[in-house]
Amino acid sequence: MKRRLLTALALLFAAGFVALGIWQVERRAWKHELIAAVDARTHRPPVAAPGSAEWPGISASRDAYRRISATGRFRHDRETLVQAVTTRGAGYWVLTPLETPGFTLLVNRGFVPPDKRAATTRAAGNRGGMVTVTGLLRISEPGGAFLRANDAAAGRWYSRDVAAIASARGLRRVAPYFLDADAAPNAGGYPVGGLTVVRFRDSHLVYALTWFALAALSLFFAWLLWRPARLRSNSNAR
Repeated sequence: MKRRLLTALALLFAAGFVALGIWQVERRAWKHELIAAVDARTHRPPVAAPGSAEWPGISASRDAYRRISATGRFRHDRETLVQAVTTRGAGYWVLTPLETPGFTLLVNRGFVPPDKRAATTRAAGNRGGMVTVTGLLRISEPGGAFLRANDAAAGRWYSRDVAAIASARGLRRVAPYFLDADAAPNAGGYPVGGLTVVRFRDSHLVYALTWFALAALSLFFAWLLWRPARLRSNSNAR
């Protein structure tokens, strides 16, 4: 009776491991399609930043990393600094509201090191007047970073949470996404744009092989329990 129960459990585990392996294979195919789609988006000519009529339909799978452009006036007095770690080291993203004729768009103008945190140290790059900004559409990052929540009251931001930043800065009619500015230089050298990292983790094949290997081990264990009595006695004799 005990042998039957253990065998049934082994077969049940094997079926579960196979299902998980198949799921990872399917996820790998989906991830490769996503990578190909995003690569195509980043190389297309820019289109106008989506207006309010398009906001309900915006999604990460369809719109993330699209090249877009917008024209308006920056509100440098309402910029927000979000902690960042980049190829240039640790520092901050500078998110500045861009007031367009129909709505406000948060623009990640780029990276500044800690010694350029104060706006007065990069005043040359904070020019007024009408500007056109081009970059990649990014989906909002609500909540904060791993183990670190955004604290609007204290001015500590760890993720680019569009809704929370808009609320903290008193902004209205704000697009639910933000724009990562391209590498077009700013006067004075800061902020530094064009540092968007387009990278997707792709470990699905390793996971799939792991699950299939566990399924094989479970089947082998089941076979050991139910192998012919002659083989079991020969094994015990040795």
